[in-house]
Amino acid sequence: MHSTTVLTPVSAPPAAVVSHSVWATSIRFTIVTTILLGLGYPLVVTAVAGFVFPHQANGSLILQNGQVIGSELLAQSFTSDGYFHPRPSAAGTGYDATASGGSNLAQSNKTLVDRIQGSIDKLSKENPGHAVPIDLVTESGSGLDPDITPDAAYFQVARVAKTRHLPEDRVRELVGLHITRRQLGVLGEPRVNVLELNLALDSFIK
Repeated sequence: MHSTTVLTPVSAPPAAVVSHSVWATSIRFTIVTTILLGLGYPLVVTAVAGFVFPHQANGSLILQNGQVIGSELLAQSFTSDGYFHPRPSAAGTGYDATASGGSNLAQSNKTLVDRIQGSIDKLSKENPGHAVPIDLVTESGSGLDPDITPDAAYFQVARVAKTRHLPEDRVRELVGLHITRRQLGVLGEPRVNVLELNLALDSFIK
């Protein structure tokens, strides 16, 4: 005789139980990931950065006589002929760190074209016979770029030297000492931090 095995069908769990299980798991997962990634990770990264790179973690601030006068990361307005000038800015009313941004004008926009041409004409009178570097007449995307190209810094040497009654060679040498080269020789472009250069210029005079 052959025995016959009868399989008893297993009934599926009620829909309410399945639904409750999914919701409970989702809520627990959300709470755990929020604590780990929303609180724990930022706190750990902030603590490590403050310990390993305290200067950068605190805003790369520049101090003079114990007072904060700026940041390596943010441009400031310099208009005196005795200082090197940064790129033009469309951030707020100009160099406003709370309103970072560009003009958003197209290259064909007459307002932009006229402004750039006006700046070129003015700068050409300051240094006749030399091409005006493009970064001295165009704004950066943030309006807060603290750096200019070495060409833009050298272009201003004649004006700064004349205003401060200094030999151009000495001012040119000072610019050369403040050129930051490419990282690892390949990353980025050579640049000059305007605020740091102007501070060095003031110290040089003293």
